[in-house]
Amino acid sequence: MKKNLTLKNKAYKLTGERRPLSYMLSSRHSIRSPLLYFDEDQGVNRPLRYARNQKSPFEDEQDGNAILEPIVFDDGMLVVERNNQVLQQFLHYHPSNGMIFEEIDRAKDATKELATVELELDAQILAKNLSTEKLVSVCRVLMGTQANSLTIPELKRDILIYAKNNPVDLTDVVNDPMLEVQNEVHDFLEKGWISFRNNQRDVYFNLPSNKKKMLTVPFNEDGHAAIVSYMQSNEGLDSYKFLKKRLKKDE
Repeated sequence: MKKNLTLKNKAYKLTGERRPLSYMLSSRHSIRSPLLYFDEDQGVNRPLRYARNQKSPFEDEQDGNAILEPIVFDDGMLVVERNNQVLQQFLHYHPSNGMIFEEIDRAKDATKELATVELELDAQILAKNLSTEKLVSVCRVLMGTQANSLTIPELKRDILIYAKNNPVDLTDVVNDPMLEVQNEVHDFLEKGWISFRNNQRDVYFNLPSNKKKMLTVPFNEDGHAAIVSYMQSNEGLDSYKFLKKRLKKDE
């Protein structure tokens, strides 16, 4: 052991949302449960085995008097005292480290939490500063037609809540260059100039001089997104320009 090595208690937790009352981690190498660590210096896989009365977590460095002990996470947590260096080393080399469990690093966790909080705050500031016109456009994209029945204060409230809970989605929509087109498509549908038919699988023009089918919504694709894509295609660009010009006349 190096003299300048600072020994300390360490805490570990199961990853993800797993919090069983008791979880037993594999503590020795076997065919059924292989616990191997590839030693770069020696170029071999070395079997791991936890035995508290040994000085090493590697089975090839242990004597024949190994006393095996279970490794149990209670409520998803495991605390290893500073005087149990063999277990700390064993957990460090364990193949499940980072997948089934991980060491609790408060500084690292705080950094992650700070980044999340800042992301949420930035998204809320972005949402708060939206103009009324863009607010309505963003809410239409994120909330669908229900946004049309809400007052401006209700939309402001809901978009701030949405920004906190879904900061990435909110930021992506606000900065999406296609936002204007998406909003106009909502207007076209609202005014009845285009409409869905056949359980929203087909889209038709609904103009006095044009009742033709516009497109069939591809399988597993959102209908509004399909219309936006069509409007920006070579085939649909003229129709888009026509409807947009008609929209401006109605303003």
